[in-house]
Amino acid sequence: MRKRSHDDEEQAGERHGPEAGAGWFGLWDGIFAVSYLVTSALLFISDDSQVHHAIAIGVLTLIVPWYAGLGRSLMTTHTYGPKNLVFALGLVLLFCVTTTFGYIGFFAMFAVAPMLIMSLPMKPAVVLVAVANLFPVAMVWARSEEPEVSVWGLLPISLLSLALSILLGLWIKRVTRQSRERGRLIEELRRSRERVARLSHEAGISAERERLAREIHDTLAQGLTSIISLVQAAESNVRDAPDQASRQLSRAGQVARDSLAEARGFVAALTPPTLRGGSLVQAVRGQTDNLAAETGLDVRTSVEGAERPLPMPMNVVLLRSVQEAIANVRKHARRARTVEVTMTFEEDGVRLLIRDDGEGFTPDDAQKGYGLRGMRARVEEIDGTVTVTSHPGEGTVVEVDVPMGSMVKSG
Repeated sequence: MRKRSHDDEEQAGERHGPEAGAGWFGLWDGIFAVSYLVTSALLFISDDSQVHHAIAIGVLTLIVPWYAGLGRSLMTTHTYGPKNLVFALGLVLLFCVTTTFGYIGFFAMFAVAPMLIMSLPMKPAVVLVAVANLFPVAMVWARSEEPEVSVWGLLPISLLSLALSILLGLWIKRVTRQSRERGRLIEELRRSRERVARLSHEAGISAERERLAREIHDTLAQGLTSIISLVQAAESNVRDAPDQASRQLSRAGQVARDSLAEARGFVAALTPPTLRGGSLVQAVRGQTDNLAAETGLDVRTSVEGAERPLPMPMNVVLLRSVQEAIANVRKHARRARTVEVTMTFEEDGVRLLIRDDGEGFTPDDAQKGYGLRGMRARVEEIDGTVTVTSHPGEGTVVEVDVPMGSMVKSG
């Protein structure tokens, strides 16, 4: 019985599914109880002897614990094994004994047939239902003085009962299968929703970590680098040029205050302080002025085309790009003398160009730094591109292009 019948195809793949049909069995329990009570009442008022009444009702009553203790769990779990066969054979035996001592016990077939069909694959279930239906006919044939007359009168009723029993069992089986499938779909939907919620939560955490990492790198890290440079310069000038050292310390304090304001802003996901109440060009000039004051480099800032207001997300990306490029000049552009920052406003987009005449680097080195990777990630969020051109001894050019279409979407 471990091998499932080919005709019971609907069971394939459902053995480990949720037990969705168990709740529906409350209705079936009621049908079984009514069938038992009606059959018992018919046996009690039949014309057979009192002894036959008692035996038939007693054997019929044994079906109740047999179903409750063994059969019900088999029908609700929808597994096929030796227990199913034991239950089905025991059920048929009890039914046959009941009808032997009281033919009217045949009425119990309305409960017995569905139980057989629900607990077994279809082919063996139909065989046992046929045996149970034809047993009363065989019993009447064996007892009747004119068996041909009695059997031909009873056989159509038995066959009709067999057909109705099979149809009822198939209907019940279909309902339980649909309930089970519905339960499985509900369970899969619940798991899918939990999985989507978990992935969304993890994605949100990852995105927030990436945002904070970029903000820290583009603001606090660069601000601390500037402060260190200014303090070191002030230490070297404190004796020989105290006025210059004082200015450098004052600028270091201003950078520290700006960095603090930046930190508060990005924690709250607010607009950078340098963009509040001012334009992008003014914010960029502020960054280049700081670079010139800190390093003594010749920093040139120019604007080409008609400046226009830009959406705040684009302003932030372009400003952070300038900050990252300037930070790279501070850290890596040794022997640089000039830095050029050009903003070009075109009809179809905005171009940002940062050029220095420092030592430059190889393209492989550009892939190792977090700063350029973070810059590319920011610009790609608004459908822009970043191009870095550099060779040892030939300086570095960073070009950021943002198309006009991204402005519309960002706005």
